[in-house]
Amino acid sequence: MKPCLFNITLMFFLSTGVLSADLVYHVPIHKTIDLGLPAFIERAIAEAKEDKASAIVFDIDTFGGRVDGATEIKNAILQLDSSITTVAFITGEAASAGALISLACTKIVMTKGASIGAATAVDIQGNKASEKVISYMRSMMRSTAEARGRSPILAEAMVDDSIGFSHVVVRGDSLEASDLEGSKKGKLLTLSTTQALKFGIADHSVETLPEVLEFLGMSGAQIKEMDVNWSEKLVRFLTDPIVSSLLMTLGFLGLLFEIQSPGWGIPGTVGIVALSLFFGATLFAELATMEELLILLVGVALVLAEVLVIPGFGVVGIMGIITIMLGLYLIPKHPLPSDLSSASWGLVIGLAGGLVGIFLMGRVLIRSRFWQKITLPFTERSSEGYSTSIGLEELVGSHGEAITDLRPAGQVSIAARRISAVSEGDFINKGDSVEVLSVEGYRVMVRKLETS
Repeated sequence: MKPCLFNITLMFFLSTGVLSADLVYHVPIHKTIDLGLPAFIERAIAEAKEDKASAIVFDIDTFGGRVDGATEIKNAILQLDSSITTVAFITGEAASAGALISLACTKIVMTKGASIGAATAVDIQGNKASEKVISYMRSMMRSTAEARGRSPILAEAMVDDSIGFSHVVVRGDSLEASDLEGSKKGKLLTLSTTQALKFGIADHSVETLPEVLEFLGMSGAQIKEMDVNWSEKLVRFLTDPIVSSLLMTLGFLGLLFEIQSPGWGIPGTVGIVALSLFFGATLFAELATMEELLILLVGVALVLAEVLVIPGFGVVGIMGIITIMLGLYLIPKHPLPSDLSSASWGLVIGLAGGLVGIFLMGRVLIRSRFWQKITLPFTERSSEGYSTSIGLEELVGSHGEAITDLRPAGQVSIAARRISAVSEGDFINKGDSVEVLSVEGYRVMVRKLETS
């Protein structure tokens, strides 16, 4: 009886120990920080809160990426309550946007050989951003560092190379900083592990995750590994700047080609699929809202109406294209001043210019020397003495019947002859009575006769 009671007591204490063990989430932030990453980080944080985790360890090794994506991640980390400790475990580089995310964490732990800093903003050409953008980034880095009790001057120096300093206040003590290369004007600040520890940016240096848990006083904690799922991988791929640009290009070209041809075909399908992938990815990544999606759908509906319902291409189609462009312009959720705004305007101007260019090309190209070289230089007209070899001109004014649908081309029966014809404007259904309006070469133009 005593051994049995001992075993039951032992099992109780073991189970109690397991249930009371700390739960730690291990979340990787590697490679480029793109617009699809915040959705993954926010999911990890939400699950950690639901599971009442004790800590979240962000395994960071990145040269940076999208500042707007990093800003979303930074905000999500700062909004966590103090019951969950956040740790930036820098195993390689925490450059640029990676430095901003690291500064937002409660603790920063670095391995030997790691570094943090070099967070200046650049424009889409890779050049240093404008003073307005640098000022915005400097303020954001400073406020993030202050929120976690770290040196704001060091955080600012990671962004702005115009900042110089000789001393840094760390935990109330003034430390000499002249040995830091980034302390001189004209140099961005990047800190090694030793320097980050000395000046209070980092809290500890270890090499493995279990050592991080030991530093947190959570040895033996249960570790839950997080990784992006297939849908988040797809979103990160589709929101890549190059891929999203290709999707927009295919979408617009597909719709434009479809507008120029009767009915519905492959170009229109490709265009709709491309725009759906682009906008679906931005919606999933929470870069777009339902309002923007509605604007896009209205634009697509107008284009479809122009292609399928209204013959030709006019005001409705142009309004549809403009509405789609407006929906795409409204997508950016966290535009930075100046450069990102100008980039968005550049996108709109580029698309508008492309549409105008295509329209003008259709009007001007046929008069160009190049076009004259690859096409016949003249048009054969009956008024100039040309007559067809099959004598179709005598059919002008004759009545007949459509033996196929004319949308706008099809077959008609005139004087017991089967002839290829083109509708003057409206679509003509099979069986409708028609009248021959004109004959130019082999082109027979007909119109539908109204039945009384």
